[in-house]
Amino acid sequence: MRLQDVAHVAYDRLEEPALVMLAQQGHREAFQVIIQRCNQRLFRVARSIVRNEAEAEDVVQETYARAFEALGAFRGQASIATWLTRITLNEARGRLRVRRKTVGLDQLEAAQRAGGDVIPFPTNSGSESPEASADRMQIRHLLEEAVDALPSAFRVVFILRDVEDCSIQETADFLDIRPDTVKTRLHRARRLLRARLDQTIGAGMKDAFPFMGARCARMMAGVMSRLDRQSRRG
Repeated sequence: MRLQDVAHVAYDRLEEPALVMLAQQGHREAFQVIIQRCNQRLFRVARSIVRNEAEAEDVVQETYARAFEALGAFRGQASIATWLTRITLNEARGRLRVRRKTVGLDQLEAAQRAGGDVIPFPTNSGSESPEASADRMQIRHLLEEAVDALPSAFRVVFILRDVEDCSIQETADFLDIRPDTVKTRLHRARRLLRARLDQTIGAGMKDAFPFMGARCARMMAGVMSRLDRQSRRG
């Protein structure tokens, strides 16, 4: 496809092969659309490893910089998102190795506790009231804190499988582990999340439905007033 052929192209409507081809030819608009389509996945993957939003953004930016330089070598044997995900994983892991030693899997096993079910991330399914939106944000915050507390080997599997909907085989390929290992780590990640959320929610239950202060005083005043009226009628 020549430059004159794409003068009026709507890049955001292009299928991936055409978009990648144009990006390889140096069309920055095409690369910008690729960035827009992949940003969320790459940020989630990076953050699942470095556990810091600012550093995760930096990881993703570095990923795109490296990818743009090497785009001519991309042959389309996997999707562009898959290719970029691998670069992101390598960049994030490299930073983590510099920061600290990797935790042994035997230590991760010791973190396992009882629990059990899949914990879906809340999504906005359409129009909602401000109250519902605030509730959803609180739930998301609780989930993000629980995910951050997972051991790194479990956290990245959880993000890839349950948040980004990657297949077991795709996740295994990304992380260079066996599919059975993906299943095991995902199962344990869900159990740890359930245990942590149960603990967090359980600790807050004693403070649920408060009825102190002004509400209590208003109720008491109303009751006493009613008793006074009953007394006068009697």
